[in-house]
Amino acid sequence: MAIGSGGAAAALAVLLLTGCTPSSPEPSGSPKPSASSSASAAPKLDPTGDADDNKAYFDAVNTKLVAAGGDLGGRTFIDTLVKAGFDKAAMEVTSDTTAVGLKADNIQFSVKLGTTCLIGQYGNIGYHSTTAAAMDTGKCLIGNTRAIDW
Repeated sequence: MAIGSGGAAAALAVLLLTGCTPSSPEPSGSPKPSASSSASAAPKLDPTGDADDNKAYFDAVNTKLVAAGGDLGGRTFIDTLVKAGFDKAAMEVTSDTTAVGLKADNIQFSVKLGTTCLIGQYGNIGYHSTTAAAMDTGKCLIGNTRAIDW
């Protein structure tokens, strides 16, 4: 009985070790993307697209701004989005200060694209974004917003 189980154990060991030996050489490291695939992967503004079509670009612009640091108030986000090609007239932004003059914990900003909205939020919770349908009022943000008159 010991011989039979020893033979079975040896056969099992051979099978397990055979499974560990590659039948053909494996490439080392991970594949490197070509220059053309990297360039095509960068998000771009789609002026005829809706919010879902442009969310990756919106996020890329805003996360780059956040990573750069500095004064990250509403005007900075709006100006950066304008430089990135978004239409200033289609934007909304909340106030940087509270009703009693304190710095707001978070600010929201949006870009309306057709009947859809790109909505960003930045503050003590970091940067977050979403897309949504515009409200029946035609606006993207609920509540008070400030004029973008600069």
